[in-house]
Amino acid sequence: MRGNPRTAVPLAALLLTLLPLWPVPAHASAAADGKPAVTLSAAQAGTGGSVTVSGSGWRSRTLLMLLVCGQATPARGLVGGTNSCANADGRAVTTDADGRFSRALPVAEPPVPCPCVVHVATATGAKAQADAVFQVAGHPVEPLPAQTAGGRLSVLSDTRLDGSGSLLTWFGAPPSRTLVFTVGNAGTAAVKDPVFHVGTAHGVFAPEWDERQWRGTLGPGEKARVELPVELAAGAHGDYTVSLKYGGTVLAEQPWGVGRPWGVTLFWILLCLVVPAAVFRVGMAVVDRVRPPRPARRPDRAPAAARAPGRGRRRRTAGPPSRPAPSGTPSASNTTLPWFGPDTGPVGPAGRLSAPHEQQPTSPTTPAGRDPRE
Repeated sequence: MRGNPRTAVPLAALLLTLLPLWPVPAHASAAADGKPAVTLSAAQAGTGGSVTVSGSGWRSRTLLMLLVCGQATPARGLVGGTNSCANADGRAVTTDADGRFSRALPVAEPPVPCPCVVHVATATGAKAQADAVFQVAGHPVEPLPAQTAGGRLSVLSDTRLDGSGSLLTWFGAPPSRTLVFTVGNAGTAAVKDPVFHVGTAHGVFAPEWDERQWRGTLGPGEKARVELPVELAAGAHGDYTVSLKYGGTVLAEQPWGVGRPWGVTLFWILLCLVVPAAVFRVGMAVVDRVRPPRPARRPDRAPAAARAPGRGRRRRTAGPPSRPAPSGTPSASNTTLPWFGPDTGPVGPAGRLSAPHEQQPTSPTTPAGRDPRE
């Protein structure tokens, strides 16, 4: 009996109809939807071993952090925040151009009991995270704390930053303050040990968030004073904005003006002055030590210790004592000058400038220049 071709359903059409109903793995569907996904090479490993973490669907060229965390499930996330993770044994990885990665993660025991997960989250840029179930062999397992539904926190007072800088901050130490505010539970259930996110932003840049857990329980309608530490990087200065977020909602923002660490500037100025001076002194000391000694020169006169007791006085030369000049002889101060006048000249015949002397006639027989007594 032949079937009616009009009522026959093509096999190809049936397969196309049932194909969307075919079950696919969770991580595959997440990757298809553009959401980040994480897979593990093993579901269980002991301390000291390692597990290969692979991911897809992440942003390209993004830095990720891989951590083994306790008291967490993919459905509830990290109950105690990153404080329940083995942060010291975490690893960083950068995704490729397709948003994929693969990295070996050492297995370490988290500070809280299991159930445990491998937590992958972005370190920079827009926040994204994904968890994969993982069991640390030999680590204790305890049930998760009861989930409190209906708890809702809100800030009831203005936030403020308490604290001030110190001498170390003036020389470039990290500035730190305490964010103080009053929070109240406006929900119908108690909130135990809430985890806040404190972000610091410089100028127009996006804030960098850090988790801060407050220890305590807030019942419905109760309020409490919360103090959370805030710290910037070393040498930070300028205008900053401190933001407070809880449950994905920004509750408050507080401006913070950080002064310039002028001690660092003063240090560099002194360094630029002291180092050249020290180098110059060392160079001069080396030159004095390397330079050959100069030859000693004999003094032209006797040293001061060998002089006569009357130092400073001129020694007179031995000779006959000087006699006073006769009264008739003119003194040296009255020496006649060639331009004296006729009235002030010496007494004597006119025109004679030398002293008078006798002129003896020479004998005709005596030659000139010989003594007549001979």
